Amino acid sequence: QVQVVEFGGGLAPPGGSLRLSCTASGSTFSSYTMGWFRQAPEKEREFVSAISQRGGLTYYADSVKGRFTISRDNAKKTVYLQMNSLKPEDTAVYYCAVRFSAIVGTRSVEYDRWGQGTQVTISS
Repeated sequence: QVQVVEFGGGLAPPGGSLRLSCTASGSTFSSYTMGWFRQAPEKEREFVSAISQRGGLTYYADSVKGRFTISRDNAKKTVYLQMNSLKPEDTAVYYCAVRFSAIVGTRSVEYDRWGQGTQVTISS
């Protein structure tokens, strides 16, 4: 069973930065495509970013493009989400997700395993 755990959430001021990390267990981490999603209060879960197995392909929601960067370190079985120029509307619970496929997905239904989520709050 693949276990997914997120780290790094917290409180940051508008314009600040945070870096989220996510580890996924299993001996075949490099075969997973990885994604980040978020859910704000009373809103549906939405796609944030995704990365291919070796990191050569990355995808971003328009709302975070140019501000967020996804990356991965397969040796450490970890995927990262660097979030810069944060805005209050970035406040949400952020979820890391694993897809058992070489095809990168942007829809939550395409992902097979999820972490518990980590709270990100942007406020002065």
